Amino acid sequence: MIFGTRQEIIRDVLCKVPEITLYFWIIKILCTTVGETASDFLNTTMGLGLTSTSYVMGGILLVALIVQFMTKKYNPGIYWLNVVLISIFGTLITDNLTDNFGVSLEATTVAFTIALALVFIAWYASEKTLSIHSIHTKRREAFYWLAILFTFALGTAAGDLAAESLQLGYLVAALIFGGVIAIVAIAYWRPRLNPVLAFWIAYILTRPLGASIGDYLSQPVDAGGLGLGPEITSGLFLVAILASVIYLAVTKADVIRDCEDHS
Repeated sequence: MIFGTRQEIIRDVLCKVPEITLYFWIIKILCTTVGETASDFLNTTMGLGLTSTSYVMGGILLVALIVQFMTKKYNPGIYWLNVVLISIFGTLITDNLTDNFGVSLEATTVAFTIALALVFIAWYASEKTLSIHSIHTKRREAFYWLAILFTFALGTAAGDLAAESLQLGYLVAALIFGGVIAIVAIAYWRPRLNPVLAFWIAYILTRPLGASIGDYLSQPVDAGGLGLGPEITSGLFLVAILASVIYLAVTKADVIRDCEDHS
């Protein structure tokens, strides 16, 4: 479209998020797994420590978000870079609270649930929608990324709570979260769960699913994992993310053709 109404032009320029396809969910789970293993790699294997790792990743994330907000339309490379970074940073927030400040996983899970709920309440009160297809203003984009940050922090706390505090183990925790996501998917198709609600429930649950998968692959055998280590696990998943993003950048299979307000 070369010419159009002002509203049409705004929507074309500021449609800043991908379409919800199978690719979206695959890369999302890959990103959540990397968030868990990469934070462990930087913190433990590289010896940076939680505090230094948090500062470094927080600074990199801030720069990436500035670039994301400056772009005029959805760019898969920039978008998914932010998701990877916010996944790592969200993990670090929870780890800092539990390891450095002694806050229990039960408390952090409840606290981040409340924080996320408040973000959704403020978002809906301001914009009258929580639809991902309505991200065509800077304010909605800000609410969107803030919500994503809290979903990652909450997912880390909930995943660790299930696998470690409740002693379910990483594999069992992953199967439980995956099963709940499957139930949500079934409810979405029959009897037609609200699509916005279904999206956010699934989005929140993919974080503890990915965290549990990451821990299961990377943790030592005597701790209930497969012993691949955080460096190998992170490397494999980062390569998979990169290949997927390159494919999407070339094919544009996840570009939203019409960014509409599905309230």
